[in-house]
Amino acid sequence: MITEGLKQLRVAFVLLVLFTILTGMLYPALVTGLAQLFFPWHANGSMLQHNDKVVGSVLIGQSFSDPKYFWGRASATDPFPYNAASSGGSNLAPSNPDLHSKVKERVALLRQADPNNTNLVPLDLVTSSASGLDPEISPLAARYQASRIAKARGISETAVLQLIEAHFQSRTFGLLGEPRVNVMQLNLALDDLKK
Repeated sequence: MITEGLKQLRVAFVLLVLFTILTGMLYPALVTGLAQLFFPWHANGSMLQHNDKVVGSVLIGQSFSDPKYFWGRASATDPFPYNAASSGGSNLAPSNPDLHSKVKERVALLRQADPNNTNLVPLDLVTSSASGLDPEISPLAARYQASRIAKARGISETAVLQLIEAHFQSRTFGLLGEPRVNVMQLNLALDDLKK
C-alpha cells in the first residue's frame, strides 16, 4: 500500500517538474524568441524615440497639462496619472455622484484652458478608460483642442488640424476599435512643426 502511494507521488512529482519546465520555461522562451525575431519593436514595449532618446511608449498614455500640447484622456490611476503599476478604471457607475463631480471638474478645466471654445466637450476628454492608461483620443477630442494649441504655439489652427489628420488611425482591420490619434505621437509631431 505504501509502495503504491510512493509510486503515485513519484509520478506526480515527475509530472510537476516536466510541466514546470515545459510551460514555465520552454514555452515562454519560445514565444519570447519568436516575438523578438518577428516583432522586435512590439515585443520591446513599442517605445517611441525622439531625437535619439526614448520618450515613452505608444501603448501607455502620458500626462500633459501645458496648453501648447494635446491632452489625453483622464487617468484613473494612483498615486499619479498613467501609473502602469496601478492600472485600472475608476469603476464608477454612470449614476455615481463622484463620477458626475469628476466630469464637471474636467469640463471646467478644459473651459478654463480655452474659454472661447463653445463646442461640446468630447466625452473621452472627461472620462477615463478601463485601464486608466489609454494613450489615444478620438479625432473629435483632438480637433476640440486645436484652437487652444494654435493660440499657445502662435501657429495657424489649420496647421494643427492638418497634423491631426496626418496622425489619424482608422479602425483596425476596418472594424475593430474606433478611429483615434495617439497623443504622444501627436505632441512629438507638434514639437517638430516649424512656425
